[in-house]
Formats: sequence, structure tokens, C-alpha cells
Amino acid sequence: MTKSNDMNKRREFLKKAGLAFLLPGSLKKAFGQGDDLPRVLLLGDSISIGYTPFVQEMLNGKALVLRPVHEDGKPENCQGTTNGVKNIDRWIGGGPWDVIHFNFGLHDLKHVDAVTGKNSEDKNDPYQADLKQYKKNMEEIVVKLVATGAKLIFANTTPYPDDVGSPLRDPGMSEKYNLKALKVMKRHHVILNDLHGFVLPRMAEIQQPRNVHFTEEGSRALAKEVAEAILNVLAKK
Repeated sequence: MTKSNDMNKRREFLKKAGLAFLLPGSLKKAFGQGDDLPRVLLLGDSISIGYTPFVQEMLNGKALVLRPVHEDGKPENCQGTTNGVKNIDRWIGGGPWDVIHFNFGLHDLKHVDAVTGKNSEDKNDPYQADLKQYKKNMEEIVVKLVATGAKLIFANTTPYPDDVGSPLRDPGMSEKYNLKALKVMKRHHVILNDLHGFVLPRMAEIQQPRNVHFTEEGSRALAKEVAEAILNVLAKK
């Protein structure tokens, strides 16, 4: 089978599976050339959506960096581990992958209505996935990621201000969720990208006020950390 035919089959598979991946514009124009590059998959919530285009820019010509997108081309928010367990097979189905950089946490630790599952500002409402469930879900996700044969990089959950408005996120929970995730990552020999440690001393500089999200320059700063982590892994491969 020729390389062209192989790529046509892959595209047809993605179309039938309802999968799409966001590519840098220059690689869209020269998809065949991009196929010769290492293939990198980014999975994560809106924080990763913010840094994805900058990572693609920084790794242009060095790696083909993709993430799931909806049919309309908008990036898909992978949300928390509950959503991750449901969709991980679909997200990794467009492989093979050389590197998978992933994160789950900010959605898991927010409060949600126990009946509707919608975001809540009530501290008496449960977490989307409590610490025990988060660890269980993360284990299931990582086992499937390991099976892809890709080198795995886990970006731990970034810190946020004590008062972040709606939905309610209790102060200090990112540290607790990160500790649970770290146990899973160590067991499976997953590389840690300590974005929490990177952000903590510069929150006022790169994070939006009363928000879990980052400024444009903040997303670019995160992208630099992500791109360097990926390049370090590729250099070893």
C-alpha cells in the first residue's frame, strides 16, 4: 500500500469515527510533508485549548501537533476524567502517536449539581469526580494511553486563585488532585510536566483575575513549557 493510500484510509477512518484533529495551517497545506514528522496528540481542557496553537507554532517543522476538534473545527474540550473515560478510545483512535501530552483535573475538582451535573456555586454539592473517583478514572485512562505505545507526558493541574467565581472550586484542591494523579503516573512511568509548579510563582503575571484561565501571554508561556517537554521526549526517542 502506498503512503498516499494509507493516509486516505486514515482520513476516511477519522471521518467515519466522527474524529477530527486541529492542524497548523502550514501543515494542512503540505499534509504529506507533515506525515513525515513525529505525531503528537494534545489532550486536555480549556487550558490546553489556550496553549495548543502556540505549541503548534513552536513545533512547526519539528512535530505534527494535533488535538481533537468538533466537526465545525472548534477545539474539543476534553473536560474531566469522567468525560475522559467515555471518550479516550475515540481521541486516541487517530494514531499512531509518538507522544501524547495530557491533563485532567480542573473539571474534576469543581462542584456540580448532584442531580443535573451542571456547574454549581454551592459548597455542599459534590465534586464532579471526588479524589477517589478521579484516581480510578485516571488509572483507566492511563492504561489505555500506555497501550498506544506513545511516550506519555502528564501536565499536572495548574493552580488558581482562592476566589474564582462560578463554578465553585475550593482553594488548594489542585494540589490534592495532583498528588492522586502523581501516584498513577509513577506507577505507569509517565513523565511529569509540572505546570502547577511553573505557574504558582507567577500567577499574578500570567493568569486572569479570579479565573482558572490565562492571558494570551500566559498561554504562550505554558506552550513553551509544553513544547520543551515534548522536544525533550522526542530527542530521547
